[in-house]
Amino acid sequence: MARILTGIQSSGKPHLGNILGAILPAIQLSEKSDNESFLFIADLHSLTTIKDAKVLQDNTRAVAAAWLACGLDTDKVVFYRQSRVSAYHTELTWYLSCLTPYPMLANAHSFKDKADRLADVNAGLFVYPVLMASDILLYDANYVPVGKDQKQHLEMTRDMAEAFNRTYGDTFVIPEGKIDERLMTIPGIDGQKMSKSYGNYIDLFQSEKELQKVTKKILSDSTALEEPKNPETDLTFKLFSLIASESDIATMRENYLKGGYGYGHAKQAFFEALKTRFAKEREMFTYYYEENPAALEQKLQEGEEKARAIASKKLAEVREKIGLS
Repeated sequence: MARILTGIQSSGKPHLGNILGAILPAIQLSEKSDNESFLFIADLHSLTTIKDAKVLQDNTRAVAAAWLACGLDTDKVVFYRQSRVSAYHTELTWYLSCLTPYPMLANAHSFKDKADRLADVNAGLFVYPVLMASDILLYDANYVPVGKDQKQHLEMTRDMAEAFNRTYGDTFVIPEGKIDERLMTIPGIDGQKMSKSYGNYIDLFQSEKELQKVTKKILSDSTALEEPKNPETDLTFKLFSLIASESDIATMRENYLKGGYGYGHAKQAFFEALKTRFAKEREMFTYYYEENPAALEQKLQEGEEKARAIASKKLAEVREKIGLS
């Protein structure tokens, strides 16, 4: 049985890119009988940027609600908040830090991107890859679904695990990355990677009025309505293709190529497709989990009890290996 681990930061309500690129693929993997899935909310990682307690709590609940609204079956997975098993994660982070060379962390993209303005870099951001490694290695994960931006961090996790195993003996499973090339990067409404930091995201769980408003802002060129358009280069078509049926995609492609079909028509079709594809998820998020925090909390606490039992056993093994038992 393969053990699969996925984490998502509580940096805000999950947007369409998070759902298509991380949440739904992880849920699909968890439904396979030969997989054992660990899915967690990385609220400790979020502290590198979020300094408001209420915002962090609201974001964490929103992330949990999104996972559950998208159909996560907590009877089949271990679903938990990283902070509720933090004693194990942070202790292992220290042990791994003592084996991790400074240049490795200094070369991490998450640090190098800000290295020219070090006043903006906190120590948490610098050691972020070590905490990520602890998140993975504590649970002996075989596979970690990652996006392109996290591939380097996963390689660092592998390096840390191998360094520990060489020093203290075989202890950690060496994890492998799983990448869905089709969903590796979900474009935002401006064509860049969909991201809250870019302000180009689509909030699937907002009101219909607001959802329609943001779909109208998708970047398009100035090709006239009556002229043919290239579906291969159009952003609305790319987004539509990620959520629509094959027949609907073929129909829109034909409309683009024959002309007489404007970008406004395509954006409206994309809006309707979002409503149709995610009707149940939108209803569960807004009218069940947001209004039933106790149900949300129960699901998380049940998962945290499972995670705690596994993490404590692994950390006991680590302590024994390094001479601290």
